[in-house]
Amino acid sequence: MSFYSFAHWLERREWALDFSASSYAYPIVLATHLSCIAVFGGMVLVTNFRLLGWALTCYPISDVMRKLRFWKRLGFLLMVTSGLLMAGSEAGKYYGNPFFWTKVALLALIGVHALVFRRSVYRKTTELDLAPVVPGHAKLAAAASLILWTGVVCAGRLIGYYI
Repeated sequence: MSFYSFAHWLERREWALDFSASSYAYPIVLATHLSCIAVFGGMVLVTNFRLLGWALTCYPISDVMRKLRFWKRLGFLLMVTSGLLMAGSEAGKYYGNPFFWTKVALLALIGVHALVFRRSVYRKTTELDLAPVVPGHAKLAAAASLILWTGVVCAGRLIGYYI
């Protein structure tokens, strides 16, 4: 089965038809998705700004990361779940949308980013606190994260405008 066939099969499932036809379900899930983008995006912004030394410099990096971790994870989980519901219910429409594929590619790059910087930055925040200045690789991780997540949000907004 090709991916195109799978996309059309997926959007014809009973749950997808019911979901996209609902006067309440789709708008509620969309509002949830956008709200979670705001919450998660805010947490990403704050943690990356802290790594770059642009905000909350009076707090240790490890404290900022630790205190926001739960909210970032919750926002991410709800954001992804609601996004998958919406994408699955209109998979055939999204299949030919270049902005959707741009968003998917950027999300994949974010996964690579997490793998690359997990050991050297995100799991060593206590060591970053002890450094006299934030190391260049941590600032690179923060800048790359900001660029990638901004790209995801922009591509996501453009999905609805592609005809």
